[in-house]
Amino acid sequence: MAKVQTGNINGTATRRNRLVKIELDEVVIPRRSAEAEHERAIAIYDILEENQFDLIGQTGPFHLYLRAEGRHIRFDICNENDFSLGQFFMAMGPLRRVMRDYFQVCDTYFDAIRTKSPSQIQAIDMGRRALHNEGSELLQARLNGKVETDFDTARRLFTLICVLQSK
Repeated sequence: MAKVQTGNINGTATRRNRLVKIELDEVVIPRRSAEAEHERAIAIYDILEENQFDLIGQTGPFHLYLRAEGRHIRFDICNENDFSLGQFFMAMGPLRRVMRDYFQVCDTYFDAIRTKSPSQIQAIDMGRRALHNEGSELLQARLNGKVETDFDTARRLFTLICVLQSK
């Protein structure tokens, strides 16, 4: 099991229901574009800076380990001492369409920033953001009953799930 990136903020957790560590686990580390790696790093950093993450029935702060397993994402949630508090699998089926569209628009966006005018880039970026928001709302709904997050945390988790699914 390869550990891709760890983010950890020690001693800065002021709220208990938050993530203080995130790790993406992958069996094989795929080669990703520089843009995807950059998005992953920013999403982890932003989540650790500010998030709301509440595992139903448990008290944090939490460590989150995400792993792509076939058509699912495995969520392993531990306490600060890495004692397991829960694990669940989320089927990717309901997110596939939005993720496919999001990947296409992201590719178009990254190509556009090299060749298109600012107004064209802005239009593509608005579409990218709309799909990202749609994916975030869908993710919040899929996590309902297991984990409660605010919109910004769900948005960043959606980014990490997209990174795990990217090729």
